[in-house]
This record gives sequence, structure tokens and C-alpha cells, in this order.
Amino acid sequence: MQPARNLDTRTRYDYGTIEEAFPTADPGAIPFGNRVLVQIRTPKKKSRGGIELIPEAVETELWNTQVARVVTLGPVAFRNRDTLEPWPEGDWCKPGDFVRVPKYGGDRWNVVLESGDSAMFTFYKDLDIIAKLTGDPLAVVAFI
Repeated sequence: MQPARNLDTRTRYDYGTIEEAFPTADPGAIPFGNRVLVQIRTPKKKSRGGIELIPEAVETELWNTQVARVVTLGPVAFRNRDTLEPWPEGDWCKPGDFVRVPKYGGDRWNVVLESGDSAMFTFYKDLDIIAKLTGDPLAVVAFI
């Protein structure tokens, strides 16, 4: 049996700031019902050394990324659908939290920023949120 590889993901996927990965943008929508609005982490366009990545690599990173920042919750997210009482364990996440989301599904759209770049937003049902990240959201890689 081979030992586990220790990958230095911060070297490969180093962002300068959290704002670079999650740029400020108005999604232009608020969720209804049990939906959760998240912003998908923006892929890097240049390597740490300043080399511009090919568009295919940027596109692959974008569509494989399962890291998101919670923007807002719908009015009945994390509530009993019959009584509208909060779930006994409370909200699984709140705005500002970083979460793991499914690779597929959700309703995704891009908002074009003044810089010409874009920010991707997605609606998921509250039950589709996979996990709340407890570590650095910039250190999670989409694929290896």
C-alpha cells in the first residue's frame, strides 16, 4: 500500500484574497421557498507565477468547483414545510458561510462585472447543500 500523497494545494491554487475568489457582485435575484443562493468560487485565470491559464483549464475548474459562499436563504429554508418551524438542529448554514455544493444540478447563471470578468451564482434546495466548510475555502481543489 502506498502512502497518501501530501498535495500542496495552496501552491497550485493560490488566490491573493478571498475577494478574488468571490468577487463582490449583485446576483440580481433572491430565493423563494426553501432555496439557498450561493456564489460559486471564481476560477483562477493565471498561475501563481503569472502564467495565463488556457481557457479550457479555467472552464474545467469553473464547472468542477463545488465550493461556494452562501449569499442568502429563502424564507422557508431549513424549516419544516408543514409548520414552518425551524429545524431542530437549526440552519445548516447562514449567509457568509462557505459550503460544498453538488457538481450537478441547481440553477446557475453568470453576472458580468465591471472588470469584464463574471461571477457565477446558483440556487440549490436547502437539502442539496452537502456540507459547511470548516477549513480554508481557497484550499479545496475541484479535481486533481
